[in-house]
Amino acid sequence: MKFDSKKWLLAGALALGLAGLLALPPNVFAAQGQGQPPQGQPPAKPPATPATPTTPATQQQTAPTQPEAPKVDPQEEAAYKAFYETKNTDTDRQVQLGEDFLKAYPESRYRGTVYARLTQAYFNKQQMDKMFAAADKTLALNPDDVDVLALIGWVLPHNYNPNDLDADQKLNRSEQYLKHGIELLTTLQKPASLTDEEFAKSKDGKLSQCHSGLGLVYFRRGQYADSVAELQQSTQLIPTPDPVDFYVMGIDFQQLKRFGEAATAFERCSQIPSSLQGGCQQSMEQSKRLAAAEAAPPKH
Repeated sequence: MKFDSKKWLLAGALALGLAGLLALPPNVFAAQGQGQPPQGQPPAKPPATPATPTTPATQQQTAPTQPEAPKVDPQEEAAYKAFYETKNTDTDRQVQLGEDFLKAYPESRYRGTVYARLTQAYFNKQQMDKMFAAADKTLALNPDDVDVLALIGWVLPHNYNPNDLDADQKLNRSEQYLKHGIELLTTLQKPASLTDEEFAKSKDGKLSQCHSGLGLVYFRRGQYADSVAELQQSTQLIPTPDPVDFYVMGIDFQQLKRFGEAATAFERCSQIPSSLQGGCQQSMEQSKRLAAAEAAPPKH
């Protein structure tokens, strides 16, 4: 069987990968944008300005001026707190509160965190246009937001049509986001709010997501060996890999005429409950036949 990577589309791939992405803690690793509060943290009031000591009249002209503390709007703080404390499973409420907050406080110091969380919420609701718009605003404020880089980099090659005029640009954008995400993750320091185990699990999950997205980017381009290398890293990092990764890996191996390895990849795919199980089982059997035929001695 010959697969044309320019025409082949991952039907239902977003739905298949959704459960795994929802299991990852959102906005855990986002690096801090200038002027933004810590990601994943509730609002905190700025410290009060220290009282300026009384100085003699001769010294008042040279005494340093104390900077003014940022003004705190109690209503803004309350609105952000309500948004922050909304459970990620209550997507509709999170979206409503987030959109209301941004309308009321478009220049808030919390807007980067709100946009980042809305990016994930819109993805959960499969509102893709809104997701991409929120992601663009997040990354404009903080280009190092690992959570958004990983999510959008993963989504782009899954939500892909080779006939789009900007198809190549989307793959280039995805590759850029995912490689930057991997760079950030490799030097990431553990947040104080996470245990060592939680940090390792979340970090590996994000790295797996980045390598998975890169594997699909390279597959779309017909770079099958590069795709295999990325997908192998992705599936080794987490205990329950995405079956789509094994399916694509199997196709990669078939294109490379490495039929035994293709059979193994399809077999791994067939062992994971998903709508791909039947197709992976058939592809596994086909690959085994091709491997056997290739290994058979030539007839005289």
